[in-house]
Order: sequence, then C-alpha cells, then structure tokens
Amino acid sequence: MIDKVNQMTISELSEGLRTREFSAEELTRHSLQMIEQKEPELNAFITVTAERAIEDAKAADKRLATKAETNPLLGIPGALKDNVCTKGIRTTCASKTLENFVPPYSATVADRLADAGMVLLGKVNMDEFAMGQTSETSYFGATKNPRNTNRVPGGSSGGSAAAVAGDEAVFAIGSDTGGSILQPSAFCGVIGLRPSYGLVSRNGIVAFASSLDQAGPITRTVKDNALVLNAIAGHDPRDTTSLHVREPDYTVGITDGVKGLTFGLPTEFFGEGLAESIKDAVLDVAKKLESLGATIKEVSLPSLKFALPAYVLISSAEASSNLARFDGIHYGYRAEGAESLDDVYVKTRSEGFGAEVKRRLMLGTFALSSGYYDAYYKKAQQIRTLIGSEFKRVFASVSMLIAPVAPVTAWPLGQSITDPVQLYLNDIYTVPIGMAGLPALSLPVAKDEDGLPIGLQLIGNRFQERLLYRAGVSIEEVTR
Repeated sequence: MIDKVNQMTISELSEGLRTREFSAEELTRHSLQMIEQKEPELNAFITVTAERAIEDAKAADKRLATKAETNPLLGIPGALKDNVCTKGIRTTCASKTLENFVPPYSATVADRLADAGMVLLGKVNMDEFAMGQTSETSYFGATKNPRNTNRVPGGSSGGSAAAVAGDEAVFAIGSDTGGSILQPSAFCGVIGLRPSYGLVSRNGIVAFASSLDQAGPITRTVKDNALVLNAIAGHDPRDTTSLHVREPDYTVGITDGVKGLTFGLPTEFFGEGLAESIKDAVLDVAKKLESLGATIKEVSLPSLKFALPAYVLISSAEASSNLARFDGIHYGYRAEGAESLDDVYVKTRSEGFGAEVKRRLMLGTFALSSGYYDAYYKKAQQIRTLIGSEFKRVFASVSMLIAPVAPVTAWPLGQSITDPVQLYLNDIYTVPIGMAGLPALSLPVAKDEDGLPIGLQLIGNRFQERLLYRAGVSIEEVTR
C-alpha cells in the first residue's frame, strides 16, 4: 500500500492512517526516501528535518492510536517555505544574509499545522526574500520543475510547488505577494491558493511587502487545499492585519457544482502577449462550465493596465522598509573588514543580498525619498484604490472571475533571469489580485504543445474561498 501513496489525497492518506493500512512513520520514511532520491536534481529543499520528521510521525502514531483524533492532517508529511519561521530550525529566506539564522519562535502558521499533527519534512527553496518569479535567485541554487527539469518551477514559492509536484511532500505552504503561489502552482501543475488578505496570519513570516504578503497552501487536489486552509486560517491576536472572518470548514459545499454561478471573463486578461494554447485552454474550460449550468459573462477592468508598475513601486517601497533591519548588527550575516559603522552597513548589505533584492531595495528607497514620494509611491497607492474599486464593481454582477495565471508556461532555466522587466511582465495577471487583497485559486487544466502544465485561476471576492473551492472541484472533474 505504501508504494501507492504518491497518488493518494490527504483524505485517502488520513483514512489509511486511521485504518492502520500504514503508519505515519512509514508514510514519513517514504517521503524522506523520495526527497533523498529526487533532491539531487530538483533542489526543492534548503533544509531537510529528517530527525524531526520521524519524531513528529511517532507522535502522530500515538495520537492516532487513541482513535479520538479526527484532524485529517494528523500524520501527513508537509513542508514550509523557508520564509516561515520555525523555532530551532534555520530559516534562511534563501539568502546569504540569513544563511545560519535559527529563529527563537515559530510562525503562527507553523504552530497551527503542528497542532493539527503535520509531520514537518523541512524548509523549501524560494527566490531570495520572496523576490522573483523563477526560484533562480536563491543563494542555495535554482529549483527545477519536476514536470521538466530543464524548466523553471516559477517563483517565489517554486520550492513549495516543486516539492508537491515531485511527490516529495503531500502538501506545502507558500507565500504570495504578487503571484508567488499562483504562478509556480500553474507551472508545476498543482493546486495553489492565495487567500484573502487578513485570512491567514502573517506573524512569523519574514516580510517582503507587508500590505501584500499572504501565506497559503499548495496541494495535489482542490479538497486537499481546503483541508490545509482549515488548519491555518483564522484570527491571530499577534498579527494586527489578521481578521475575524474564517469559515468553520472550507470543504462544506465543495461538491455542489457550478449551476447558477456566473463566471466573468475579464477582457484585459486575454489581450496581446497571451499564448494561444493558454487562451484556448481557459476558454475551453469556460465552455465546459457553461454546459454544467454556469453563466459566462465578459467583464472589463480597465485600470489593470496600471497594476504592474504600481505593484512594483509599492512592493519595492515596503521591501526597502522591511529589509532595513538586516544591517549586520543584531543578527544575520556581517561582513568582515569594515572600518566604521557605515562601512558595516554598506559591506554587509552589498555582500549579503543578491542582485534582484538589491535592485528592488534601490527602487523602493528611491520611491520613498524626499521629493519623489508623491510622484511615485502616493500615486501607486491611488491606483491600488482604483483597482480595488473596479473589482468591487465587477463582483456585483459575477460570482467569480476565470482567467489565465500567466501569459506563458514554464520557460527554460536561465532564459529570462538577465531581463528583470520581462520577468516582471510575467506577473501581469496575478499582481492585481494581491493589490486588491482578493483570493485566487490556481489549478492545472491542460498541457501546451511541449507537454507543460497550463494553469487557470479563479479570482473571488474577498473571503469567498469556499466558493472558489466549489468551482475548482467542478473544473477538476471536467479537465481530468
């Protein structure tokens, strides 16, 4: 039975654990074996916590033996993106700056998953400080796409998506600022949710852009995703942006179908630059949903053309502020040979940060500087308000939006890393979601001419995750 677990869902694995078809320790050892086998090529993990995983599994088996535990994540092996703080386990953010940093506390997300009984396999690779679209900016080397190891897995949560797609972990937690869960999920052919802003605590997740960041689950199936969200969603008094809005169970109504729902097709998502194979795949799914009783309606969000430059300005400005703490004084990397305090700052940050991080920090510092704040940062925030208003208007007439995740599928490793502008343009369909604080669900619906996954995203109104999962299950069924 254990040799079939790579094809099993969380619900199926949970049932197997409860009926003693296999133990949590056996399941965990299988995952660790998959990691040992695949890591030399994939490089999805930065830190593998094998001893901790076995301890977690043995503890889970003891809880399962009481037959009183019902949490479906109990004994299930998972992984955390390496910007999620874990007490006693290094958290690097894939940067030289934090290469040996071991947090004295755990993020709320990590604690909640531990309480649910998750077996922690380790910390997965990412773009440095979550700044990137390919997972190639990591200090620990690039992650490769399990569907084609000559291709990027997407970013910045590329390690999270690759670990799930490569059968190393049953599920993983990623973080999303401007598409960092959605895009790698699409590139690797797995399910990824960017939750509504404020639904999942940011406490203990190393900040990139505080007003945009959200942690979310990456899984094999839509229902699996809902089960993980059940464990991590909810108010946290340690996070001032956390809200009292969670649903008691995100799997309720998940198989109710799409009859009576209205899906909006935003015209701005289907213009120039979108690959024909992706456009055809998304429109084909829309037709299938229509045949199931849904209504398809074209809508327009004209201000989306301003979303990308506004996002780059806002996220870079917030990154400039958030990363100011990494100065070589309190913790993290400190450069040698400095002759003054200013020299410590300059040398440490020059040597500790990679090129992409430094690029965004310089842009953000410039945007916040005297004389430029009103011209750039303030105007970007006004555009953000406008985008939010347009989404609100559209959701008055549709249940959710259906759109591509990215204009292209996964490209070859190294192809675009030297062209930052081209890289930023690949986030054109996902940055508006983060700007408006909306939830979105990425799921694979087809393959392109090279056999690479094509991702579709469902975009919902705030805190409509349950509705997205309901539609997602229907899409899973019609695209199998």
